Amino acid sequence: MKGLRFERLGRDRHYNIIFHIGSSYVPVSDETIEELKAQTLLSSERFLELLVDKIGYSNYLKAQIRSELQLAGDPMTQITVLQGAIREL
Repeated sequence: MKGLRFERLGRDRHYNIIFHIGSSYVPVSDETIEELKAQTLLSSERFLELLVDKIGYSNYLKAQIRSELQLAGDPMTQITVLQGAIREL
């Protein structure tokens, strides 16, 4: 599946949520999710920078996130969708 998305795997696990980057994924800690949730009212551009910084813990991942955003169409619309999705996690 193309694009970026969050998926909840369960509760009371080491990693309850994963972040899909195209056909790859990265586990995301509950602490990171809570930090991102607290910032969902930021503009799309600022939230994108925060998301890349918090989830892209390597230069490779940061590049993959940005690349997948470009492949999926309008990056700012996709970030807005992610901001809504993260509020529901």
